[in-house]
Amino acid sequence: MILSEKIMELRKKNGWSQEELAEKMDVSRQSISKWESAQSIPDMGRIVRLSELFGVSTDYLLKDDMELEREVPVVFPDTDTSLRTVSIEEASAFLSWKEKSAPRIAFGVMLCILSPVVLVLLSGAQAMGLLPLTEGQAVGIGVVVLLILVSCAVALFVASSIHSKQFAFLENEAIETLYGVSGMVRDRKEKFQPIYFRQLIIGIVLCVLSVLPIFVSMIFGQEESFGQVLAVCVLLFLVAVGALLIVRAAIIWGSFQQLLEEGDYSREAKEESRKYGWISSSYWLLVTAGYLAWSFLSGKWDQTWIVWPIAGVAFGAIYAIAKAIRRKDG
Repeated sequence: MILSEKIMELRKKNGWSQEELAEKMDVSRQSISKWESAQSIPDMGRIVRLSELFGVSTDYLLKDDMELEREVPVVFPDTDTSLRTVSIEEASAFLSWKEKSAPRIAFGVMLCILSPVVLVLLSGAQAMGLLPLTEGQAVGIGVVVLLILVSCAVALFVASSIHSKQFAFLENEAIETLYGVSGMVRDRKEKFQPIYFRQLIIGIVLCVLSVLPIFVSMIFGQEESFGQVLAVCVLLFLVAVGALLIVRAAIIWGSFQQLLEEGDYSREAKEESRKYGWISSSYWLLVTAGYLAWSFLSGKWDQTWIVWPIAGVAFGAIYAIAKAIRRKDG
């Protein structure tokens, strides 16, 4: 039998009408009719879905010479029944949601980095007599813009967090993917890989080159010149764009790793996260509080950004020490 005949036979064997099968496949009745009359062929994703619905292998559907009674049954390995299972529909929904939320989260990170630009620009211009503003007015306007941008970023983060609750188990729990999920995820991961590496490289290069405006202003400008203020603003802009590219690519790439339980989302990594997650939360809360306190008290937003790269390097050391101490105590 050919594919069209097998689809019709299996549909009738299950007692489904074309409308009922179409509803289960999330396609139109006309699509089912065309499949059964050999006017069109379902794509590979729908072939996998048909095999799951009918309880047969994809080989049986695709190989004309394979009959149902001679089909070698698909044997699934014994799995821990306590594992949370993920169907192909859930995996597709998760990946689609990540693709939509990644740009929003990345944009929120960009807003946070850009938030002090107006404050730095107005404060510098006021100090050099380029604007008819008092120091208080310049700082006040800059802080208002900073708070607005940070508030917008927080709103994006909170909205994303609310919508992510249904998929929270993928980040923290061991999972078992159903038939067809791993293949679909690996295929999409392979297609995205060139984009991931390209955005990651561009983002890192922009962050590295972001200090160039500072050195250029030091070479060609006078000390305490407005050019140095502009250089700081350009630095923040380059870092913001670089961070946007890195965060967006990393979120989408991470979604593949979550479903495949690879990298930072392997079962071992999830176990470590449960043990040491409190360290990360506490550490970054303290760093953020220290950054804001130093920035507001000193007013030197063009210098306080150095907190973040230092904190990033220090976090790795602190995390490693904490793990070593825990192993020793254990």
